[in-house]
Amino acid sequence: MPRRGDNIYKRKDGRWEGRYNYTLDSNGKRHYKAVYAHSYQEVKDKMSVLRAERKRPVGSCKMTVKDLCAEWLQAVKLRVKPSTYSCYKLKTDKHLIPEFGNTRFDKISTAKLHDFIDIKMREGLSAKYISDIVVVFKSMTKYISKVYSCFDPLDNVILPKKERKADALLSDEQQKRLCSSISDTYNTTNLSVMLSYYTGLRIGEVCGLKWSDIDFDANTLTVSRTVQRIYDGQTTKVFIGSPKSKSSVRTIPLPEFITERLRQLRARADDFILSGRDRAVEPRTLQYRFKSLLKKVNVPSINFHSLRHMFATNCIRLGFDVKTLSEILGHSSVEVTLNRYVHSSMDRKKACMGMVKKSF
Repeated sequence: MPRRGDNIYKRKDGRWEGRYNYTLDSNGKRHYKAVYAHSYQEVKDKMSVLRAERKRPVGSCKMTVKDLCAEWLQAVKLRVKPSTYSCYKLKTDKHLIPEFGNTRFDKISTAKLHDFIDIKMREGLSAKYISDIVVVFKSMTKYISKVYSCFDPLDNVILPKKERKADALLSDEQQKRLCSSISDTYNTTNLSVMLSYYTGLRIGEVCGLKWSDIDFDANTLTVSRTVQRIYDGQTTKVFIGSPKSKSSVRTIPLPEFITERLRQLRARADDFILSGRDRAVEPRTLQYRFKSLLKKVNVPSINFHSLRHMFATNCIRLGFDVKTLSEILGHSSVEVTLNRYVHSSMDRKKACMGMVKKSF
């Protein structure tokens, strides 16, 4: 049925006609065009396409992708964190400029981008990483299309489907073995593992902790900085900055046994906890130390970040409500906590299914 404002009506000859404004003259007078079809919906669909075409920019940009990437990076540098800018810079320098650098902006096409995606997939890059590269490219073309009032060639590009791999976690028995090992010896490497396993801290957050972040009276730990190794255009460097997001800045209540361990290793307030001085241990170094510890304890090799996953999973098993857990982990929403960090083991699934009776 026609709706008020559609400007579509049925003619006496049985056809449907729609009228739409396509331009204004110098006096501000509207000029209309008519569209005809055998049904109301057909006319409406045709008018939608024509209106979209009318709004589509008609200008073109003949600058090369290399020059435009430099312009976009200069603009985006003013509004994102250094670590985010580093990520953009790395992807443009390593992937986009080698492939598209000499291509004019008005010569970019979805077909060329799909060929690029195929090449990267054959090189063995994951679908997620390729999608991240394409997102950076799309952000650049969107910016350029607005600045130069030209058509965005990647506006309708479909990103590769990302298949999320299950994170490798330790079994209950392996976790007990690891926890027993880090409880036996008092050193900063064991302390770092303990902090992540029992509080869910990210590796960069652990590296960024100073003794001043521990409130021994309130029994809390405050996350206010993170340590990362970022790309600066030529090489990489260690960068200490604010945490991942606003919700990542948080204060976490500590279990008493963690506070007690911290008391035993306590040093000057301005020192970083893991180094004992004013220079932070970088995440890559801590990852190497963690791998050595796993090998010594004779448990499978996992990433340090898996400790955060195990913390989240164990907390759900203990009965934590998801909102509280989400805030402890520093997530912006509970959906992130559930979808990424909570894992159900086969034993847990069997236990749950064991509760199913003939009659619910």
